[in-house]
Amino acid sequence: MENIKSYVQQHKDRFINELIELLKIPSVSADTAYSQDVIDTAEAVKESLSKAGCDLVEVCDTPGYPIIYGEKIIDPNLPTVLVYGHYDVQPPDPLELWTSPPFEPVIKTTDIHPDGAIFARGACDDKGQMYMHVKALEYMVQNNVLPCNVKFMIEGEEEVGSASLAWFVERNQEKLKNDVILISDTGMISNQQPSITTGLRGLSYVEVEVTGPNRDLHSGLYGGAVANPINILAKMIASLHDEDNHITIPGFYDKVQELSAEERAEMAKAPFSLEKYKKALDLNDVYGEKGYVTNERNSIRPTLDVNGIWGGYQGEGAKTVIASKAFAKISMRLVPNQDWHEITDLFTKHFTSIAPAGVTVKVTPHHGGQGYVTPIDSIGYQAANKAYTETFGVPAIPVRSGGSIPIVALFEKELKSKTILMGFGLDSDAIHSPNEHFGIFNYLKGIETIPLFYKYFVELSK
Repeated sequence: MENIKSYVQQHKDRFINELIELLKIPSVSADTAYSQDVIDTAEAVKESLSKAGCDLVEVCDTPGYPIIYGEKIIDPNLPTVLVYGHYDVQPPDPLELWTSPPFEPVIKTTDIHPDGAIFARGACDDKGQMYMHVKALEYMVQNNVLPCNVKFMIEGEEEVGSASLAWFVERNQEKLKNDVILISDTGMISNQQPSITTGLRGLSYVEVEVTGPNRDLHSGLYGGAVANPINILAKMIASLHDEDNHITIPGFYDKVQELSAEERAEMAKAPFSLEKYKKALDLNDVYGEKGYVTNERNSIRPTLDVNGIWGGYQGEGAKTVIASKAFAKISMRLVPNQDWHEITDLFTKHFTSIAPAGVTVKVTPHHGGQGYVTPIDSIGYQAANKAYTETFGVPAIPVRSGGSIPIVALFEKELKSKTILMGFGLDSDAIHSPNEHFGIFNYLKGIETIPLFYKYFVELSK
C-alpha cells in the first residue's frame, strides 16, 4: 500500500466534491418532512458503494428507513471486516446560529483546520467519516490490494435510536457474519495525536410530562392556589442532583464500575488543557460531579442532563397564564454494567414518587443502549494502532468516550464480534450543533489510514 498517499492526493478534489454532494441532501431522520431526502441519501450511498467496488449492494427494507448492505468477498477463507456507518443526520436547528446554511456545504479555514474544513450538517457525524470507508475501499479495489473480505452496513436511523438496525441484525446474522467490526463515528485527541476509543457510555432517554389543572389558568385569579406544573417540574428536575452534583435516584450507582487509580492515571496521560477547554466553550469554570476531573466526568462517570424543557406561553410579549402542562426531555449517559432498561425503570419510579399532590406525572421512554468497552490487547485494536502509527507517526492513545453508540453492544451480543472505533473527528467539530464541520486533513487522513487497518488485521490474524 505504498502508493496510498499519492492516490489520495491524486483524487483529493474528487473525494471532497463527492462528499459535498452527499452533504447537500438533508437526511434528517427525526423529522418526517425530510423522509424523501433520507431515502434519496440511501440511494446515493448504494450508488457510491457500487462504484467503489462492491460486487453486491442492496437497499434492505426495514420497519423504518432502509439499510444499505454491500460486500466484496474475495476469498471465504480470509477474514471479513464489517464496516458500520449511518447516513442520517441530526436536525440543523437552531438555524440562525449557522454561519452558512447547514445543507449548502462550504469549505472554510479555521485555526484548528488551516487546510480547510467542510461546514455542513453531517460533515463529521457521520457522512464524512462513513464516506472515508467507501473511498478506502475504492483505493484497495482499484490498486488490487484488498487483503480480505469486506461488508458494509450503513443505516438511516442512528440519530433516532437505531430501532430498525436491531431488527435487521437479528434477522441477518449469517449475512453479517464477520471477524471484526469497524466504525468511524467517534473522534481523536488532535490532528497530531490520534486516539482509539475503547469505551462508550450507554444511554437512557426519556420525556416527562407534568399535568396540573385541566386547562391553562389566569395567573392572577389562580396563582398561589393551584400547583403550577412549570414550577413543579423545575423543582423536580433540580432535586435530581445533590450539592456535589451526585445523581439522587435511588439505586442509580449500584452497578457503576469504579476504575482503579492505575486506570485513571493511564487516562490522565492523554493531552488535555483545562484552560483551552474553557476558552473554546467561553466558560469561566467547569462544572460536574465532585471528586472527578473533567475528562473523567465526561467519560467514565454516568450523567443526567435536561435536553429540552417547555410549557406555557412562549410567544412575543406577555401572557399571564399558569400552564396546564410542562414537559422536559432528559438523557442519562451510562457507564458499562449499567443496564439502560433498569435505569429507565429506576428513573420512572423515582420521578413519579417525588411529584407533589396537585399534579400528575407521565414518563415516556424514547430509546437507549448499553455501554461498551473493547480490550486493547485484541487483534483489532493492535491493527488500528499500527495503522495510526504509520500515518500519523505516533502511536494512538486509548481513550474512553462520553458519547453513546448503543449498537456496539448490540453487535457484540448478536454477531459475537468486537468493534474497533477508528474516529477521525475532533471535539471542536461541533457535531449535533450549529456549524458542524469536518477537516479536509481529517477526511483525507482517514482514507489514507483505513486501508492499513485491513493490511495489519490480516497480518495479525495469521
